[in-house]
Parts: sequence; structure tokens; C-alpha cells
Amino acid sequence: MKWKEITIFTTSEAEDLVVDALSELGISGAEVRDRKPILSGDTMEIFKDVMPEAEEDDGKAEVVFYLEEDENETDETAKLLEKVKEALTELEDFCDIGEGRIAVGETEDVDWINNWKEHFHAFTVDNILIKPTWVEKPEEDHSEIMIEIDPGTAFGTGSHETTQLCIHGIRKFMKPGDRVLDVGTGSGILGILALKLGAAEAFGTDIDPLAVSQAEENILLNGIAPERFPVILGNIIDDEDVQQRAGFEKYDFVLANILADIIIPLQKVVWKQMKMGAYLTVSGIINLKEEAVRKALSENPHFEIVDSDVQGEWVSFTVKRIG
Repeated sequence: MKWKEITIFTTSEAEDLVVDALSELGISGAEVRDRKPILSGDTMEIFKDVMPEAEEDDGKAEVVFYLEEDENETDETAKLLEKVKEALTELEDFCDIGEGRIAVGETEDVDWINNWKEHFHAFTVDNILIKPTWVEKPEEDHSEIMIEIDPGTAFGTGSHETTQLCIHGIRKFMKPGDRVLDVGTGSGILGILALKLGAAEAFGTDIDPLAVSQAEENILLNGIAPERFPVILGNIIDDEDVQQRAGFEKYDFVLANILADIIIPLQKVVWKQMKMGAYLTVSGIINLKEEAVRKALSENPHFEIVDSDVQGEWVSFTVKRIG
């Protein structure tokens, strides 16, 4: 099988914004190649690579994604690339995107989905050790909690800023015995952590069938009974069956590590799943979208913003249900 390899030549300043724009177009699994120095203790993000020949950060970056080559979908590919160009043009108003050039090439059927694994190592967040299944626990590690993750193609290794912001929200607002709803569960890492920190049960939803199956595998890997953390396929925003299966006025704490443009419609409905006084932590918000999300949350009569946090170019909010 052949793939189209799409490379966007941009800057390290704009790389996260470019990846976020691609995600909004339905393109997931983008690979970022840059020359940012890796400091001691830093870890690689999922689907992030460093050019091995680089000696010095020159501010340039490449964002790469792949499309399966299909003669019957040539027009669709052209339309998608046109949308990518439009998104890059919009970003020029906010930051230096560099060349902004798009190159289209071909590549053979290589295992690009798994290539990032060589950069995913064991690391800690606070007193939590997060490690891939293919790496042994470091002998020198004395963390109180260990989570094993095989993210597959699902988002969520714990190393990305958005996931770490959610982890901080869990530590700050979730209480032992809480019922937790994890919207857009991805690899399941956040629900698993909530249970290891004392949550009574968790419930996950995701629109990606691969994420559902990967989360289920990770739940078992971490010694959690499936009935304590069921994960279902579907969109809780507009699927009444998903809403019914999740349950109403049931949860003490809700997590959503997703895109800002999905958080805005989500917050209009997810309050129905929450108990009065329950907390909702939302992350995955690039700083350019911070004010739009803040406005939506502030205007929701069911919520009061009680906390916000920033890590790098990413923002999270925590709200409390008050009505």
C-alpha cells in the first residue's frame, strides 16, 4: 500500500497551532519534526520527532501527516489540501508560520504509526510513573502510582501538556469515592489514573473505535476490572443513546481532554450528566482559543469557573455545576 506524505514547512513557534488546525480538519496523528533541544528530564510527546542531524535549534519545523493513496479519492485529497492552505493563511494573522509551504510526496507501506514508540520512555508526573508497556520499570523509581500505557493510535501518553493539565485537575478537584466521566477517553489514561487515586468508578466515551479498544486493553493492563471502567463508542454531545448509557446527574467529576471547538458544544449538554456541585475539567485548548472557551463557560448558567491553568501554549479550565 502507498501513502501520500504531506509535509508542511513551518516554524517551531507555530507547530502546535498547525497540529491543532489539522486536528480540526479531521487529520489526527500528525508528526512534528523540529530542532528544539531536549532538556534533561523532558520527554517526547506522542507523534513528535527530532531531526537526528540537528545540532542547533534554527526555529524551523516540519509537520507531517499521511493519507492513504486512493485513485478514487483524488478530488477529496485536493479539497482537503485546499482547506489546509486556508487554515495556514488564517494562522499567519497570529504568528510566524515561516514558509507555510506544503509538499506532497509518496511513501511505501512503512510502519509510520508505530515509529514514535522509540521516543516514548517512562517518565513521572508528580508522584505518578507513566510508562509504555514495552519498557521495564526503572530500578531507581519510587513513585507511589504506576500506570502502564500502550496508546496505539489513541491520544494520551501523559507526556503532552494537555493531558498533564487534566492530571493536575484530577489531583486538585477529584475526591476518593467519586464517580468520574471521561469524555474523549483516548488511551484511557485519565480514567485509569482517577481510579488509582481512589475514584469509585469511571465511564468513558470516544468517537474513535480504535481508541475504545485501546482503552479497554489499557484498563486490563492496569489491573482494573472492566466493570469499573466501561468505555463506549459514540458522541455524548448529540447521541441520546450515549447520554442515556452514561447516565444523568450521576458524576462527581468530569474530564474532557479534547479540542476547544468540541468543548464549546459539549459544555452546553454535559452538565446534565453531573451532580449538583460536581466539577468539570476541560483541556486541549490552544491559547488562541482560550477566550472563546472562557466566554462559553462563563455564559453557561449551570457553571461557575473555579480554576484555570496554563502549560506551554495550552490552557485548561475547571468549572463547578451550580444550577
